[in-house]
Amino acid sequence: MDKSAENYLRFREKNDESALVDIISVHKDGLIIYINTIVGDLNIAEELAIDTFALLAVKKPNDKHISSFKTWLYTIGRNLAIDYVRKKARSTSRVTSLEDISELEGDDDIVSEYIKKERDIMLHKALGFLKPEYRQILWLVYFENMSMKEAAAIMHKSVHAAEVTASRARAALRKKLADEGFDYED
Repeated sequence: MDKSAENYLRFREKNDESALVDIISVHKDGLIIYINTIVGDLNIAEELAIDTFALLAVKKPNDKHISSFKTWLYTIGRNLAIDYVRKKARSTSRVTSLEDISELEGDDDIVSEYIKKERDIMLHKALGFLKPEYRQILWLVYFENMSMKEAAAIMHKSVHAAEVTASRARAALRKKLADEGFDYED
């Protein structure tokens, strides 16, 4: 049992609110960013993350320990996000087009740092152009460092289906980045 699962058990059985605070402090940022890959609006993602933690605090659902606590928590957040999307049915994309990287003159360290930041921005913007399913799988596997099995459980897919989705997502991301003139590093 991981630390978050132990904290949740302590919260459920002993009403130790500090245990819930620990869970929130550990998981809130990652959960918000993950939910944002589904809803495409950071403010809504924050609200849905709060709703996720509120659900834990009020209803105190039973973690059946089928998967890790993080996987279980992200699944709850994903379900709330999907419910939101179904109710609101977004009509337009909120992502802007990618911008070209301009060259700087001066110190090589400053130039390198600037280029790295610009590439990170291009990567995150390119992710925004992918299908929500592709954004989710890439975020879970590469940014949240989850195993394919954990990502599959959150997305309600078989491991094989998650691997296929991840492969297609990587290909779509490579294509989008290439279309935008992204320069791949070795």
